[in-house]
Amino acid sequence: MGATKKEWTREEVAVRILAGETLVVYNNQLLRIPQAWLNTHPGGSLAILHFVGRDATDEIDAYHCDQTLAKLKSYVIGTVETSSGIWEPLVPPIMTGWVRKLTCDGKTAWHNEATPLPPSNLSTEILLVERNSCLLETSGPTLSHLVPPPTTLSLKDQARHSAAYKTLHNRIIDAGLYNTRYITGYGPEVARYLLLAASSAVAYSHDWLITSAVCLGLLWHQLVFTVHDLGHMGVTHDWTKDRLIAILLADFIGGLSVGWWVDNHNVHHLVTNHPSHDPDIAHLPFLAVSTAFFDSLWSSYYKRTMVFNRVSAFLISFQHKLFYILLGLGRFNLYANAYTFLWRKAFDHRRAKGGRWSWWLEVIGVLFFWCWFGAVLKGCGSWSRAITYLMVSHVATSPLHVQIVLSHFSMSTEDLGPVESFPHRQLRTTTDVICPPHLSFMHGGLHLQVTHHLFPRLPRHNLREASVLVKEFAKEQDLVYAEFGFISGNGEVLDVLKGVADQAKIVGMVADREIREAMEKKVR
Repeated sequence: MGATKKEWTREEVAVRILAGETLVVYNNQLLRIPQAWLNTHPGGSLAILHFVGRDATDEIDAYHCDQTLAKLKSYVIGTVETSSGIWEPLVPPIMTGWVRKLTCDGKTAWHNEATPLPPSNLSTEILLVERNSCLLETSGPTLSHLVPPPTTLSLKDQARHSAAYKTLHNRIIDAGLYNTRYITGYGPEVARYLLLAASSAVAYSHDWLITSAVCLGLLWHQLVFTVHDLGHMGVTHDWTKDRLIAILLADFIGGLSVGWWVDNHNVHHLVTNHPSHDPDIAHLPFLAVSTAFFDSLWSSYYKRTMVFNRVSAFLISFQHKLFYILLGLGRFNLYANAYTFLWRKAFDHRRAKGGRWSWWLEVIGVLFFWCWFGAVLKGCGSWSRAITYLMVSHVATSPLHVQIVLSHFSMSTEDLGPVESFPHRQLRTTTDVICPPHLSFMHGGLHLQVTHHLFPRLPRHNLREASVLVKEFAKEQDLVYAEFGFISGNGEVLDVLKGVADQAKIVGMVADREIREAMEKKVR
């Protein structure tokens, strides 16, 4: 691992990273993350790997409580040499397609899973495509892989945003906004859950199946917001307590996996709207929010190529028309992702904190869900009525999926490189949905996505108050705080989807013409 030294230069840090060490800068201190902790990090390994060689101070402070931050001291191996107190970032190996994998002898070695697209005029972007298997794999990344591409961003300006964000965070803490409102916040939530559950049960007992299905769907829709809070440790602020409650609500009642959601959602928060790394915009072949996906990009989260072919081009060309139909079926996609995650983790012995008991509890929860929900469907009396109940209850959850995409689909998907600060990135890629206080429960309070992305552990019932401070911060830092109404927000998203769809049509027409020309030449 190497000896601890007082101060590390940028070149020395780069050499250690190339040697396979996981090094992250925090408050101008250099942290060396051991492989054992990387494997068992509760937020997933990708949450760390995306910040190798970078200053992750803002992200670490935003995602961890004081007790966790105190444990970081054991990973400190010295300080870093900076210019005027500013660390000049390196490009994390994973962002150029390099990861560490176990070899046959049980040791870890570099593996090249993807390769960057050739630079275009937008030279700040690093977008990945699957590595050509015909090419010989080198032994590992080189120094050139760690050097950031040219950027129009000023490192000094980004450091100024970061410093102002730290001040803002202290104001949030001093205002007591991390204190959960159990009575005034979650009291009405619990009452709403009980009302919807009782309404669904009563309607079902009277054979009012449509009414029952709608109420059940709305219950699932509302419960997800609290599961979201629990996944961020934003309720009791204790990992074990929040995870137990989350499994009860997500798995036993909703049939989903909170473990999958946390693993997925943390990455989304940290690399928001990055075409190669954010799983929340990786929806090919059905949806594409950027023409960048036409290059069949590699997903570092899903570890697969998001193939763009003639079928994808055809589907994408109609995406603005199919948009609400796809969102109406969105819960089935959550099942697929959740169960794939649980199956994969069944063979993964490198479990995160509480990974073993929480995995078993989740599996039991999912089985319990399908037992009780299966009994509900069986009690409908016929296949047609059961299918109707199934579809209505699931489509009723679709406002959740609309809420999620409104916050990001119309925002920038450009990669501005590792120089970009945490607050700049979140404000650039996220927007709020304007909503009066008395209707905020319909959005679960998460219409205030900008503030939530800056302070993910903040209890959502305090987001409105915190957003006032965030808007002041954005104005002082000359940053755009994006927000629009629900209807206009839907219009913005549809415009983006239509713009990409029109480009997909052109790609499809060009492909058809090339095929016809090739066939004509063959005939001749």
